[in-house]
Order: sequence, then structure tokens, then C-alpha cells
Amino acid sequence: QSQVVESGGGVVQPGESLTLSCRASGFTLDEYTIGWFRQAPGREREGVSCIGANDGTTYYRSSVKGRFTISRVNAENTVYLQMNSLKLEDTGVYHCAAVRRPASRYEAPELCLGAGIEMNYWGKGTQVTVSS
Repeated sequence: QSQVVESGGGVVQPGESLTLSCRASGFTLDEYTIGWFRQAPGREREGVSCIGANDGTTYYRSSVKGRFTISRVNAENTVYLQMNSLKLEDTGVYHCAAVRRPASRYEAPELCLGAGIEMNYWGKGTQVTVSS
């Protein structure tokens, strides 16, 4: 079965860090654009970051740029999201999702930073709570 599974969430204080993992099975992750999306209670799901199929180009929403880093380790078939300097507003359920298509700089804003409508495979999510 083709699936992605997230891990690494937890409870941290503002300014601390977490690393999320998205491991793919049943398909070669490098051939897919992988996105991280988050959703807080009462809010719409929003794209956080994604890494493009094959070329590995990365994209970030403005509120996390400079704090979060997405990376892909092909040998592990895993995408990571390193989150530094976490803020209260980063709280939410974080999902990874995959779609077998490239992400050009023209396509990326809608594909990766919106609600993720075009994504085909979704993980069940991991909770990130930033609380003082």
C-alpha cells in the first residue's frame, strides 16, 4: 500500500525546535512533490512547505521562512521538516502529503501553500503544540 506516515510532533515552548518526519512506503518519494500542511482548530488547512519532485526545489509560506527547513533523504524515503524558533501560532496538526507531479515556481504557491487540494496521498497527522 502506498502511504505516508508522519512522526515527531510534541509539546514545546516558544523558541524551541521540533523535527517532523514524513516516511513514504509503497512508492519512491523522490518522484513526488511532498508538502507539509497544518490545521489548527477552527482554522483552514494551510500549506507550510513543500519540496519538489526530482529537482528538490523548496518552498515556504512567508510566516515560516527562515525558521523552517524542509529536506529529503532519498536513502530513507523520508522528508523532514526542521522547525526552529517555534511560535504559538505554529500550533496545529501537521500532515504530510504527496502528489506525483513537479512543482514549478509558478505552480508551487497553489500546490504547496494552499489547502493541498491537489495532493493525492495524506498522512494522518502529528500534533505540534507550542505553549508557554
